[in-house]
Amino acid sequence: MTKRSKSLSERVVVIAGASSGFGRGAAYELAAQGAKVVVAARRKAMLDELVAEIEAAGGAAIAVQVDVSEPKDIAQLAEAALSRFGRIDVWVNNVGVGAIGYFWDIPLEDHARLVDANLKGLIYGAHTALRQFTTQGYGTLINVGSIDSETPLALQNTYAATKAAVLSLSRSLNEELRLAGHEDIKVGTIMPWAVDTPWWTHAANYTGQAPRMAMMDDPGIVVQAIVEACLDPKEEQPVGWKAKGSNIMHHLFPDLTERMSGNVAKAEAEKAMPAPHTSGALHQPMSDGMKIDGGIRERMHAEDKQH
Repeated sequence: MTKRSKSLSERVVVIAGASSGFGRGAAYELAAQGAKVVVAARRKAMLDELVAEIEAAGGAAIAVQVDVSEPKDIAQLAEAALSRFGRIDVWVNNVGVGAIGYFWDIPLEDHARLVDANLKGLIYGAHTALRQFTTQGYGTLINVGSIDSETPLALQNTYAATKAAVLSLSRSLNEELRLAGHEDIKVGTIMPWAVDTPWWTHAANYTGQAPRMAMMDDPGIVVQAIVEACLDPKEEQPVGWKAKGSNIMHHLFPDLTERMSGNVAKAEAEKAMPAPHTSGALHQPMSDGMKIDGGIRERMHAEDKQH
């Protein structure tokens, strides 16, 4: 494969955050299109199952256990990819743990963990990827943000702040790559709406109700956006009409959009079944939630029938 290739076949793609959700979905789809995938996350057993499924379908993949908040783990991830496949064509920074609740109700250690994983972890991945890309002369970095990158959402305070930082970093990196003359290195940011993945059950939650959000998207549209970005990254890529609409609305009417989205978040929380406070998977990974779909829409449907 050359840097000018427009096919995913033989392209080497590193995916951080691949044990569930659209990271896992992207690994399946990229491998099915001929890419060699390097999947990384804290849950090694789930990664091994993913690799076994990809190989059984004729694909090529390796699994690397990684905590993205540890720079040495990120360095080992890059080394594993280079040792097995000789290069890295695409690096997908699909990192994002969450905490839901009023800012003052969420313990300080949970806020700190969000910054360690969502921002510092993404910075470590971006730094490692771009060093490799500048050495080999090409590459694509995909940072997975959120519509929260543009529109801050009440009850997702520090999560939204870290996702805003993701978009800001991506913009800066693209300018620096332009200034340095690295025209064959691109940085794209994926910005989904609320998506039905295990993220919601893995998130810390201090609302007293099970987590939910209005009009959740299917993870398939985000998987497809990630796959497409491997060949054609966009600096700012809202996914789906809800994310695109929210993005436009916030540019035109920022205060109104923030008020409306905050009201929706609160109203949705009040519809949900009671749930105990939890730090979720912030500090330790959970054994459940290894699928692409989170089953949240199904639960929401049952909750809505009770109102």
